[in-house]
Amino acid sequence: MTLEAGPEVVTPHGRTGTVGTVEAPRRGRWVDVWDPEDAGFWAEKGRAVARRNLWPSIFAEFLGFSVWQLWSIVVVSMPKAGFTYSTDQLFWLVALPSLVGATLRLPYTFAVPRFGGRNWTIVSASLLLIPTIGLAYFISRPDTPFWTMALIAATAGVGGGNFASSMTNISFFYPEKEKGAALGINAAGGNLGVAVVQLLVPIVIVMGTGLTLNRAGLMWLPLIVLAAFWAWKSMANLSAATSSFRASVLAAKRPHTWVISFLYIGTFGSFIGFGAAFPLLIKSTFPEITVAHIAFLGALVGSVARPFGGKLADRLGGAWVTVCAFVVMGLGILSAIVSLKAGSFPAFLISFLVLFVASGAGNGSTYRMIPAVFRLTTPGDLGLARREAAACIGIASAVGAYGGFLVPRGFAMSTSHFGSLIPALYVFCGFYVVCLAVTYFCYLRKGGPLTQERV
Repeated sequence: MTLEAGPEVVTPHGRTGTVGTVEAPRRGRWVDVWDPEDAGFWAEKGRAVARRNLWPSIFAEFLGFSVWQLWSIVVVSMPKAGFTYSTDQLFWLVALPSLVGATLRLPYTFAVPRFGGRNWTIVSASLLLIPTIGLAYFISRPDTPFWTMALIAATAGVGGGNFASSMTNISFFYPEKEKGAALGINAAGGNLGVAVVQLLVPIVIVMGTGLTLNRAGLMWLPLIVLAAFWAWKSMANLSAATSSFRASVLAAKRPHTWVISFLYIGTFGSFIGFGAAFPLLIKSTFPEITVAHIAFLGALVGSVARPFGGKLADRLGGAWVTVCAFVVMGLGILSAIVSLKAGSFPAFLISFLVLFVASGAGNGSTYRMIPAVFRLTTPGDLGLARREAAACIGIASAVGAYGGFLVPRGFAMSTSHFGSLIPALYVFCGFYVVCLAVTYFCYLRKGGPLTQERV
C-alpha cells in the first residue's frame, strides 16, 4: 500500500514528519504534517492555517444551528397560518429536530477522519438544503397531515450533526493551551445561530403584506450555498485528524467519557432545550407578550457566554467553572418558579436569561475539561489521548444534545398532566444538583485522583 502527500503539505519548523494516513490518490486539499504543539511551527505557519479553517467552520456550523432550530420559532406562527395542531403536537415539532440531530452527531464525528474536515464541511453544509426546501414547501399548506410535518421537521436534525464534526475537526488544529478558546469561539458561532434564527425569521415572514411562512426556509438557501463554497475554497483536510473506531471504543470504555457526557446534558442540553422551547413557553404562558421581540435574547446571551466560559476554564480549570455554572442554573430555575407563581413576565425573562448565560458558560467549561482529562489519564501517549479526546467530543456532543429533545417534551408533559410548567422546572433544578455533585465528586473533591490537577 502506497501513501503519498496531497497537494498541500505543511511541515513543522526545521524538521520533517511522517506522511499522512490517507491512501493515494486523494481528492481535496490535504495537510499531511501537522504539529501545533511545536512552537516554531505554530508561529510560522500553523496559526494562520488554523484560522483559515476556523472561520468557514464557524459559518457552516452557524447555519447548521439556524436550520436545526428553525422550528422553534416557526411553530409560534403556525396557528395564525391556519394549522390546527395541538400544543403537544407543536412541542413535538420543536423536539424532533433535536432528537435526530443528537443521533446524527456520532456518525458526523466519524465522518471527519473518514472523508476529511474540509470535504465533510462541504457535504454537511449542502445537506441543509433538504430541511429548508422541505419547510418552504409544506409550511404554506395548512392541510398537511401532522405526521408529514413531523417528518419534515425531523430532517432539520442534519443541522444538529454539524456541531460534532466541526468541533472534532477544529480540535485537531489547535495546541492544548488554546483549545478552550478555539473550541469556545467555534461553538459560540454555531450557538449564535439559535438566536439569529429566532430574531430574523419573525421579521422576514411578515415583510410586505400578510404572513408568509415559507420565507422561513427560503431565506437560508443562498447562505447555505455560500457556506459550502467557502469551505471548498478555504478549508483543508488534516491527515492527523484521526479518530478511529478503536479510539472510540476505548473512549466509550472510559468512565470519564460518560461522566462528561452526563454533565454536557446539563449544560448544552439545557441551552439547546430551553432555546428551542423558549418561544413557545412565552407564547403559551404569557400570550400577551410579542414573542418576536423577546425570544431570541436567551440564545443570544447563552451563545456569547460560551467562549467566556472556555477562556475562564483555561485559567481556573473547567471543573470549577462547571460547578459554578450549575449553581447559577439552579438559582435561575428557582427564580423562574417564583416569577411564574407571581405572574411576572419581567422576572421570568430575567430568570431565564441568567439560566442561558450560566448554561452557555458551562458549555465552554465542560468542553474544555475533555482534552485535559484525557491528557492526564493517558500518561505517556499524547497521540492516543488526543484521539480518545476527539472521540469523547463526539460522544458527549451526541449525548448532551438529547437534552434538546428532553426539555421540550418535559415541558409538554408537565403542561398536559399538571397544567403548569412548574413541575418540570423542579425536575430540572434537581437534575442540576445531581450534576453539581457529580462534578465535585469526580474532579474537585479532596483526595480525588484528579484533584491536584486543573481539569
